[in-house]
Amino acid sequence: MNDTVVSPHCQRGELVGSFGIFVQGILGAIAFSTLLIKRWREPKLERRSWRIWFYDTSKQGFGAGFIHFANVYLADAAGEDPCTWYLISFLLDSTVGLFIIYLGFKLTQKIVHYYKCTTLYFGEYGYPPKCSAWLGQCALYLLVMLCEKVLVGLMVIPPFWKNVRHIMLQWIKNPQVEVVVVMLIVPFCVNALMFWVVDNLLMRKPTTKRIESDLDAYEKKSARRKHDRETMQLTKTDVDREVQYFKIKSHNLQGQEEQLSCSENRDSTDEEVLLLHRFSSETNNPSFLTHTSHFNSDDDNT
Repeated sequence: MNDTVVSPHCQRGELVGSFGIFVQGILGAIAFSTLLIKRWREPKLERRSWRIWFYDTSKQGFGAGFIHFANVYLADAAGEDPCTWYLISFLLDSTVGLFIIYLGFKLTQKIVHYYKCTTLYFGEYGYPPKCSAWLGQCALYLLVMLCEKVLVGLMVIPPFWKNVRHIMLQWIKNPQVEVVVVMLIVPFCVNALMFWVVDNLLMRKPTTKRIESDLDAYEKKSARRKHDRETMQLTKTDVDREVQYFKIKSHNLQGQEEQLSCSENRDSTDEEVLLLHRFSSETNNPSFLTHTSHFNSDDDNT
């Protein structure tokens, strides 16, 4: 009778089995939580909206998912202890691969800036944010990840990695423990840093100059709104309760007066009617009433 020998290491199919998928789900939830914490720690003035944050993190999610499943497939296809194959590939992706990704970002951004492809600037989606810009940046990011995976995959080919594989996990005698170590514990320690760094590459870079420019634009917008609320100023010298018509002067943002034509009641526009109110002699508001001269209904229609 032949006895079946059970290997102490994970076999082909362990990574894509039910237990392996469960562990990968936990890893994905932890990685997502890391990005949530990162957003929460961003300064309030620089914190991304939920929509922008989703655009940034979804790009990284697609890229990380591509690398992860590529490693799972290649490790399982090796047919010999896929856990150690996955671990080696993962560690190379997180070290040498991260450097390749950084160089890929710099190269692609120099190219798109040279050709002024604004929709491909990482983290820039337009105002309001456009889904087309997000799709283009996703495609560009996946292209960078594809190049990284090809280069790292070539690095795993040399035969000396076989000796490294035997040393790395030989102390583990349980296949499920090996899956947990390879796909949860080690990635948890490494992915938190990797996701943090890559998110900084993908997001829009808030600089001091840009913040000051935004504040200047906000102040100008506020000044225009204030001007809209005080569009026209009425002034008076000797006014009594019977005065109904005033010359209207508009003050622009530089304080210069612009004379507007006056009209009689029958010709008054809605805006003029809104401003041509009856003022009593008790009215005293120098900030609003700075100069007056009234006219009666017998004046010219000018």
